[in-house]
Amino acid sequence: MKFIHLSDLHLGKRVNEYSMLEDQQYILKEIIRIVEDEQPQGVLIAGDVYDKSVPTAEAVALLDDFLVQLSRRGLQVYLISGNHDSPERMAFGGRLMEQSGIHIAPVYNGTAAVYTLVDEYGPVHIYLLPFVKPAHVRRYFPDQEIASYTDAVTTAIQAMEVDWRERNILVTHQFVTGATRCDSEEVSVGGTDQVDVSAFDPFDYVALGHLHGPQTVGRETVRYCGTPLKYSFSEAGHHKSVTVVELGEKGNVAVRTVPLTPLRDLVELRGSYEQLTLRDFYQGTRYPQDYVHITLTDEEDIPDGMAKLRIIYPHLMKLDYDNCRTRAEHSIEMEEDQEKKSPLELLDQFYALQNGQPMGEEQRTFAQKLMESIWEGER
Repeated sequence: MKFIHLSDLHLGKRVNEYSMLEDQQYILKEIIRIVEDEQPQGVLIAGDVYDKSVPTAEAVALLDDFLVQLSRRGLQVYLISGNHDSPERMAFGGRLMEQSGIHIAPVYNGTAAVYTLVDEYGPVHIYLLPFVKPAHVRRYFPDQEIASYTDAVTTAIQAMEVDWRERNILVTHQFVTGATRCDSEEVSVGGTDQVDVSAFDPFDYVALGHLHGPQTVGRETVRYCGTPLKYSFSEAGHHKSVTVVELGEKGNVAVRTVPLTPLRDLVELRGSYEQLTLRDFYQGTRYPQDYVHITLTDEEDIPDGMAKLRIIYPHLMKLDYDNCRTRAEHSIEMEEDQEKKSPLELLDQFYALQNGQPMGEEQRTFAQKLMESIWEGER
């Protein structure tokens, strides 16, 4: 039995104030194409379907069209809410959608929804556990000691009474200890949201959502499929893909990936303004169409650098500098004689820390005259 594993669509997301809706619409069509090629029996969507708990109308319409396309192809779709989603909004209309093969996890109430498909090897049970915190689970199991996320998930799974003799899949949205995060993900203080991988022992395959980088944790069959698109420049080196899971007889699970090519990539470029604006540098590349983060190494700032670079790189999202000034220490340590220094000496010290070099004589003279003019006006 074959499944497509997706997660973290983050529909409606904006990256550096750029709307990703067009890119998301494109990549969902690519996923539909892969579905047609692979002919799976089901699609597992492991949470963070939307980027916000109250999604935009455009994001809702995009998900609606995607689910309709999957349903028309006779697929069974299993969808849970993530930490970015509102479980109540996600679950609305879920019972009506069942007849179309769209199975949405209800708000967690102490039990997990379970569905069963059958092939020549027997049943495959698909359990849906949306994102939960210890407080969510504790209210339904007041006699259990639930102090951590591991306790919460373990308790929720124990309540499922999973039959280890049969094939079982879990779709859930948590941070599993040992996995690697990205800058675009929410991080809890001190890693308090971590779940030990041993909690998932009853399952032949665990379809995880929450982390944006595709990876396995603990064993090959506990897997984050990652986002279908890059949502921060910390993901620039990622190779986005769709995960395909095939279950044979009990104990036989094959996992592979199918690469995704976006409408626009996220790339990081570095060099001087002159280098990056040479036709020989960008001609023949996708850089002018991609979302770009540029780091200029020029010692002097380029006037209107963002506007000038956008002539060549119209989707330039971010512009930084890496030079003596930016590498200098940006904090001033209080010295014992700090209060005895003149305003000009303090300005000179601040300028050196900001720019990696002291003020020139002409700058110092100008600053002195400006200070005197201001003080004269205050008398």
